[in-house]
Amino acid sequence: MSAPDDLPVVTTLADAAGLVRRHRGLYVRWSKGPGTDLHKVSSTDELTGVPLPGLSANPLDVEEWWNGRSVELWVARRLYDYAHLPHEKGPGVRPWVLSGRETGRGPDNEPLVADVEPLCWIAENVIEAARDEVSRQEREWGTLRRKGG
Repeated sequence: MSAPDDLPVVTTLADAAGLVRRHRGLYVRWSKGPGTDLHKVSSTDELTGVPLPGLSANPLDVEEWWNGRSVELWVARRLYDYAHLPHEKGPGVRPWVLSGRETGRGPDNEPLVADVEPLCWIAENVIEAARDEVSRQEREWGTLRRKGG
């Protein structure tokens, strides 16, 4: 690849689900991209400033308990849960898929990934499709950025 950010783009929820069906050990990361992240190869705990031993990411592997349900819904939920991050973290933040080696867990119990191999970007319309898929479910659901009580 010519540059870390020169990645293919997944443009449909079905294609994102197909990627997850074909490969185990994938993660999604919301950031300005591998061109920025791979220079530091470490996330930082926002509360304390402590450097973490890898990039924080969220796993895309379908869990056994999902028991043959829709992979599209699984991926939609994994993307939807963090769709608030571009608004919170600012311009240029978007999701990308990577593989790598888990080195631990971050303060929110998210995997920390090293030896990162960037695979693709996730297009904005896939996030919109994820929102639509989640909204069609019988129960109401919000992103992980929920107000405490």
